[in-house]
Order: sequence, then C-alpha cells, then structure tokens
Amino acid sequence: MGDVGEKEEVYSSKISYDGIFSFKDLYVFCYNWLTEENGFDVSENEYSEKISGPSKEITIRWTGGREVTDYFAFEIKVGFDVKALTEIEVNKGGVKEKSNKGKLKISVKANLLRDYDGKFETSGRMKLWRGIYEKWIISQRVAEFEDKLSGAADEFLSQTKAFLDLETAEK
Repeated sequence: MGDVGEKEEVYSSKISYDGIFSFKDLYVFCYNWLTEENGFDVSENEYSEKISGPSKEITIRWTGGREVTDYFAFEIKVGFDVKALTEIEVNKGGVKEKSNKGKLKISVKANLLRDYDGKFETSGRMKLWRGIYEKWIISQRVAEFEDKLSGAADEFLSQTKAFLDLETAEK
C-alpha cells in the first residue's frame, strides 16, 4: 500500500495502565490479536529501549495494513509507551513466576485508505471520477468500512485493557 490515494482518520484513542503485567505476554497478545484475529499485516517501525538502573523505558510503533477491496484498505497505527518497567516475581497459584511492573500507555489510530494503489491518480479527470464514484456510487460502503474499522480499533483497545485487568486479577 503506497502513499497514493486518500487517507481518512476514523478512530483515535488511548488507554493507560499502571501496575503488574507481563510485557512479553502483552506484546504477543496484541500482535496476535491484530494479525491472527483481524488479518492485519503488521510491521514494527520502531522499537527502542532506554535502561536506567533496574528499570526500562520502551517505545514501540506498529503499522498494520489490510486490503479490504481493490479500492479500500484499512491501516492501524499502534504505539506502546512503557515507563519504569521493572522485573518482579509474582506468586501464581503457589508458583513463583517472573512478571513486570510499570506504567503503560497504548495509543491507536485507524485510517481508511481509498484508492490505495492510485488507480484514480493518473489524471485530473480520473480524480474527478473518483469523487463522483465515492459520493454517488459507494457512499454507503464508505460509511460501512469506516464503522467496521473504527469498531475493530476500539475492540483492540478493549481487549487489551481486558487482558491487562485479567492478568492483574490472576496475580
């Protein structure tokens, strides 16, 4: 999916969490939810760690894409900002396990991409046709795709929050 066509942001939100969670398990959960559950092709644009004493700061940026039709594609951008992450041991059912404690912020933006491979970008006349096509022929589909994508992004944050809450309850 190139940088042609149009990009419309349909969702933007974030969650914050402060407490005990397994960073590795969270990472795997989020990645699998996007790729296996929702079919996004996810790439990691950034992964950086800063270590100060026993704690880490981690910054991660993902971009996920999924073609929906030959005209529409979904794009989701996920950011993880982790502060004061430390390793701890927790007692889980009488067994000591390694986990983490820290502050976490996860932000999500979702964009609906139109004409993502630039079929209508070849001339001014084609751009005019694209406007007519979207306004009169597929306006209902545009609304459906906006709803579907924003719903998926919202569900991602809800599931992630539930994962964090559930993991804390088990400790």
